[in-house]
Amino acid sequence: MKAYKTREEPKQLQILELLDVRMELPEDKKRYYLSLKKGYEGERMFDQQIEEKLHNNCYVLNDLLLQFNNTTFQIDTVLIFGNMLRPFEVKNYEGDYYYENDKIYSSSGREIGNPLNQLAKTESLFRNLLHSHGFSLPISANVVFINPEFSLYQAPLNKPFLFHSQLNRFFNQLNEQPSKLTDMHKQLANKLVSLHLNESPFQQLPTYRYDMLKKGIICATCRSFALVFIGRNCVCKECGHVENARAAILRSIWEYKLLFPDRKVTTV
Repeated sequence: MKAYKTREEPKQLQILELLDVRMELPEDKKRYYLSLKKGYEGERMFDQQIEEKLHNNCYVLNDLLLQFNNTTFQIDTVLIFGNMLRPFEVKNYEGDYYYENDKIYSSSGREIGNPLNQLAKTESLFRNLLHSHGFSLPISANVVFINPEFSLYQAPLNKPFLFHSQLNRFFNQLNEQPSKLTDMHKQLANKLVSLHLNESPFQQLPTYRYDMLKKGIICATCRSFALVFIGRNCVCKECGHVENARAAILRSIWEYKLLFPDRKVTTV
């Protein structure tokens, strides 16, 4: 199943990836970067599951950043079926956790945020946003724990959790449900895409300047600076990746403009 709205790597994550190889990120920003990266990888894993296993008539909208009543909220994935909307909150947690008194703890006893609280808020905002634009399809939302190495002990059976081991059965159930799409469903998909915010207000970037960053072209594969020019190609001495020299230079210019959108590109 191809997505009606595809997922793109968040601009904030792209910037943090570049900064991570060109400077030493502050500890809190490094943790945030790794968390953001792991979350994006989990979302892409769920995208792949949908592409391979969902065959019913529906619209797939990925990575919606929406706003209602001056409150911004994000939905990782929305499936628009004929008689139902299915929003998903995707979590890429790894390891052993347990559920107790509506809270989730790691095996060491550290409490993490219960994604059900976030899901409930998102579902409420989403429903009100839809009503404000004249749409009233029922909503059934789930939290997807996409990582196969995740376990949640004592998880209540009545909570809208989906674990990796359940996804095959879940998609089979979705494929068996009647789903007839009309012009209304396409109008809804187009409306949600038009309401999507391109710039996130949740930016958490460190302070950086041009003179603070390590200079040079980095490898597109392993992100090292160990590049040598051989003829018309750039060859990485670390991983052996070969890239056309012109493409490498253009990529480096794109990275510069991403980091410094207000600076002019000059030659020395």
